[in-house]
Amino acid sequence: MVTTTRRLRRLALLLCIVAPRLLIAQDRGATALGEAVAGLDVTTRVLQIGAHPDDEDTQLLTWLARGRQVETAYLSLTRGDGGQNLIGNELGPLLGMIRTEELLAARRLDGGRQFFTRAYDFGFSKSAEETYTHWPKDSILLDMVTVVRAFRPHVIVAVFSGTPRDGHGHHQVSGMLAREVFDAAADTVRFPRRATLGLGAWSPPKFYRAARFNPAQATLSFNVGELSTLRGRTYAEIAGESRSQHLSQGFGVVQRRGTSMDYLTLEASRLGAIGPEQSPLDGLETGWSRFASVTLTAAGRTALDSLAGAIADVRRVENVIAPAPMIAPLARVVRLLAEMRQAQSCGSAAGVALCGGIGGDLAVSLETVRRRAAGALLAASGVLVEATAPRELVAVGDTVPVTISVYNQGMASVTLLGVSAGMQYGMGAIHRGGPMDVARDSAVRTTLGVLAEAASVPWWLSEGKRGDVFVLPPTPLPMAIGEDRLADSYARVSLRVAGEPVTVDAGPIVYRFADPARGEQRRPLAAVPPLSVTLEGEVQYARAGLALDRLYDVHVTSAATAPRGVSVALTLPAGLRADSVIRRVAVDSFGSATLTFRVRGTLPVGRHTLSVMATSGGQEFAIGYLPIDYQHIRPLRYYRQAAALIESVEAALPRNPRIAYVRGVGDNVAPMLTQLGIQVKMLDAEELGRTDLSGFGAVVVGPRAFAANHELVRQASRLQEFARAGGTVVVQYGQAEIQAPGILPYPVTLARTAQRVTDELAPVRVIAPADPLLRTPNRIGARDFDRWIQERALYMPASFDPHYRAPLEMHDPGEPENRAAVLVAPVGKGAYVYTTLALFRQLPAGIPGAARIFLNLLAADGRAAGSTAVQP
Repeated sequence: MVTTTRRLRRLALLLCIVAPRLLIAQDRGATALGEAVAGLDVTTRVLQIGAHPDDEDTQLLTWLARGRQVETAYLSLTRGDGGQNLIGNELGPLLGMIRTEELLAARRLDGGRQFFTRAYDFGFSKSAEETYTHWPKDSILLDMVTVVRAFRPHVIVAVFSGTPRDGHGHHQVSGMLAREVFDAAADTVRFPRRATLGLGAWSPPKFYRAARFNPAQATLSFNVGELSTLRGRTYAEIAGESRSQHLSQGFGVVQRRGTSMDYLTLEASRLGAIGPEQSPLDGLETGWSRFASVTLTAAGRTALDSLAGAIADVRRVENVIAPAPMIAPLARVVRLLAEMRQAQSCGSAAGVALCGGIGGDLAVSLETVRRRAAGALLAASGVLVEATAPRELVAVGDTVPVTISVYNQGMASVTLLGVSAGMQYGMGAIHRGGPMDVARDSAVRTTLGVLAEAASVPWWLSEGKRGDVFVLPPTPLPMAIGEDRLADSYARVSLRVAGEPVTVDAGPIVYRFADPARGEQRRPLAAVPPLSVTLEGEVQYARAGLALDRLYDVHVTSAATAPRGVSVALTLPAGLRADSVIRRVAVDSFGSATLTFRVRGTLPVGRHTLSVMATSGGQEFAIGYLPIDYQHIRPLRYYRQAAALIESVEAALPRNPRIAYVRGVGDNVAPMLTQLGIQVKMLDAEELGRTDLSGFGAVVVGPRAFAANHELVRQASRLQEFARAGGTVVVQYGQAEIQAPGILPYPVTLARTAQRVTDELAPVRVIAPADPLLRTPNRIGARDFDRWIQERALYMPASFDPHYRAPLEMHDPGEPENRAAVLVAPVGKGAYVYTTLALFRQLPAGIPGAARIFLNLLAADGRAAGSTAVQP
């Protein structure tokens, strides 16, 4: 990834900072109008802090944001890159992209905002101390201080306790740092303004910890099962739908109805004694009255003093079904808020107020309520603004026509004053032409060209990682702005509605089209290289010293508006040759081509690089993107270099190299086995039941496959029949489901918190060096555990039946021994292997020893050398 991002720097990436990235930019209708009006005098903010996507309390977020119109946000230290993936093969940074989008999809439902630090999820950690060896504490705390100073919450809620009872080390650290940032955000000696983008100090008044799982210690409880009359659902139901966006983690839940209690514990307060609380907002001035002491111009003071009456006028005529009477008072609220903004001397950067204290509080509150008031005025007036493009992708260096449409579907007078649209580099100035009146029940459109100057790449991936922390881009504002207000494109429209000027953030620019099966689809406009060049497989295996004869498909995809002649060249490591080093192809506009090179030769042991360079029109292209497309999130593109790292391994194959493979969760193992010379036949669970398995040497079941596929559970006896007939079954790790009777031939048990070896450098002790599993067809030794990544083993049984033999022992420092990383049992004429080794991570990373170990598992039989059937 680091190599890839160095090439990406040449694209000079800068992301624009814009309004919320919704595919339909405006919330419309009675619900949007009612909630916006309810929030006109709510100026409080709550920040929830956790470690990962899916840690957040969506019930609390929904109850506050949708039910109380409190500006509520979730700060996740990581993007969940080190987790597992129940919906696809993507792991690492690709999974981080998916889980980021799942959080944003959740926030669009529960109404919250979303922030991140630059911490990379390096995988499961057992302690805060271990976590801090990966994350420099001051760096992550600095990020949190920046977010707190930008968002200026009045209440911070830590999801976790910050103690060992949280389990995961990331959880512990998030709980510890949440409490520390409560004080640190006000410390301009430790964290000077210049270190936090010029943002001023902030002291949140209250600090809570979530008490969902220990309500006996709670100081505050409240019913999130209340009904939202505007939405016709309880906040718990909405929260359930929000929670269910985390599909990659299997967190789909039933939407709860009826009473549903949530709990908090007040741990620190700067407000003094409050008494029994009914809400986390108790003791806070939640409206505009707390700004009475702010220094404003005379006009600003008059506007502030008039605001409460103006809001009351809106509510006096409030009718979300027939809202025409609300237009004039809403227009007055918009005007008063604009006058207050103009009267305040608080600098800003891309919409983030820089001043501290009560002045910064007012600036952030004005921006929040301005958005609500403008949205309410548009909703009451029946005004819709959208920005569309004729295609989804635009090549860097090209211009795409963008159409800004303004629809007047209500009773107000509407005039289009100016528009602005673009890709990167911030918010362009509004281009003002002659005013265009938008008559009732009509629309006006204007088109402008938008130049793509850089590829649309997630900002946190633009500079790579340093250790387990993402490197901030030259412009680190995205972290302070919030992920929900970042987009690859922007559109801004200046209107006059009911006589008042209103600026509408209409982005992102979208491509609208009809899918015959799903109806209208909206996909955000993205900038891509003119030519995308990809080579399948970032990491590959080869067997050292043996003839390699492999076909390499190079995919060239054009985003250019005209045909291009393209030359594609391979750069090969010593020992390999191609049937043609350079190929030429004509690629149509918006077309693609695949060129196949035959590469032959031999490679010595070690890591080698095969790279591709495409040349067209005097330009060189060596980067491409992999699309990531799931229905519940917006389309993503992961950029990587057009190169393959080939790990040449000294490895022998089992006697019968034909295997059947049932894919598991986040499972990329099968292609790696194919590269080693194993003949892999992919089967799903139903095919397993009707396929003649007699010709296979082994059947492999991928990680967590039994949990993900109930049909496979019904086929467990079929696997054991295969073993009894003389075959080898290899089952990769599972979780609690693996204990169910009949899944494995002999029982295993897991502790309530299953043991893991999270230290990828933990020593591995060979208990039975003469065991055939460690000798055939490859002799396994200490070097085969070198260079492992993230972890050695996970969800290891605490005990197992004596029929299993266990040739290896491993454990994290300071923890009990565990011999359950590899268990082998004789079953009839064959063998059954259950392994909790993290091979699903090691093989796709090209770890040589992991390849040799897996090949030995495929060759396992029921014979033991001596007595190695040991109890843990």
